[in-house]
Amino acid sequence: MSSRSEARTGLLFGFAAFGMWGLLPLYWHLLSTTAASEVLSHRMVWSLPTAVLMLVVVRRWSWIRTLLHQPRKLVLVALSAALISVNWWLFIWAVSVGRVLEASLGYFINPLITIAIGVVVLRERLRPAQWTAVGVGALAVVVMSIAYGQMPWVALVLSVSFAAYGLVKKQTGLDGLEGFSADSALQFLPALGFLVFLSARGESTFTTEGPTHALLLAGAGLATALPLIFFGAATVRVPLSTIGLMQYIAPSTMFVLGVAVFHEEMPPERWAGFLLVWLALALLTFDALRNAHRGRARLRATAAQVVPENAAAAREAAEVREPAVAACTSTPAEPGRR
Repeated sequence: MSSRSEARTGLLFGFAAFGMWGLLPLYWHLLSTTAASEVLSHRMVWSLPTAVLMLVVVRRWSWIRTLLHQPRKLVLVALSAALISVNWWLFIWAVSVGRVLEASLGYFINPLITIAIGVVVLRERLRPAQWTAVGVGALAVVVMSIAYGQMPWVALVLSVSFAAYGLVKKQTGLDGLEGFSADSALQFLPALGFLVFLSARGESTFTTEGPTHALLLAGAGLATALPLIFFGAATVRVPLSTIGLMQYIAPSTMFVLGVAVFHEEMPPERWAGFLLVWLALALLTFDALRNAHRGRARLRATAAQVVPENAAAAREAAEVREPAVAACTSTPAEPGRR
């Protein structure tokens, strides 16, 4: 497959992944008659067989034995499973109570929170444009606090939990499918135990809301896994800078759903907060593109210097070889001649 075809396929996978993540509020809204904790438990329980099926397809098992012999990584996997569980539950709950816009805000400010964690935890240095973006993002949180009459805690917890999840994932070193499978394995038994508990109390909706409802609950695992598969397929085909730009598709889609489908209120104060967040993201995007362009320019300049040096070295080697070659290929003297 040509590089252009690969890139096109990667873009399609990327749009599919982020588009599905952006449309997930519609899926969780169909399950709004079920408590967020039960929906989350079904999402965890059905994610494991989905993960196992994918592992069977790709025949990738060797990493499991290695992971089991690394206690530190197992602790990190447990932490990542806990963080993503908090993130999933809060997102499902936000959709069920009509706070899709605040959830979308959380994923809009996630890049800013990720940068802040990088500075505080990893001691990373920021460029001036990045500091400006973080400052504008902080101002947006203040404005949104005024708009909501309280701190937008849903957005903050969603963004912080997902950013922390990304940090922990970076430390584990597992790829998308492996990490998803490990998380699912640790989530399975607690989630299954909770569902059994609900069923024993007669509070489970799995068998009481009809077959469609049961299929939707069972499909939560696939709804979780498919975007992850598409995302993994995209990351190996297109540059990370492109992935970084595409990540705004999901919260943008959630924002449109919150306004146009769920008809949530957008007073001027909220518009001001979102506009500030979008300004911060525009600064980050511009800075990232400019930095990537400079990096490519430096690589081209380095390559341009290396080529003449290699050519000069080749000429010198050729000059050294020419007398020897001439001596070896000259006509041998006839007998008696010197």
